[in-house]
Amino acid sequence: MASGNRIAKINDEMKRELGALLPRLKDPRIHGLVSITRVDVTRDMRYAKVYISVLPVNPGAGGEDISPADEVVKGLSSAAGFLRHEMGQRLALRMAPELKFIADDSIERGSRIIGVLNEIRKNG
Repeated sequence: MASGNRIAKINDEMKRELGALLPRLKDPRIHGLVSITRVDVTRDMRYAKVYISVLPVNPGAGGEDISPADEVVKGLSSAAGFLRHEMGQRLALRMAPELKFIADDSIERGSRIIGVLNEIRKNG
């Protein structure tokens, strides 16, 4: 039980610290409003899945084939070494977990559902 509680605290701390570090990244692929939605650290603390959500600043601009979230994931993946080092220092971890970034579309899906429900309410 105590181990699970410790992992939950590390998840929350990593989420907060990664969110604070995002504005420091200068990669042009990291654009829009990027939010860390969840962090899941494995029990052995070797790996951490970092779920991100991206709200594009200029939706529809450029007409790229790649989604904004996938582009941001690539940018964050290239900065994973820097972010891992910073996490180790900021959280005083003996070994910082390896970071894997995953696009989380739950906010976008929720927004679409609300839009559909509002449309049904308006028409029905």
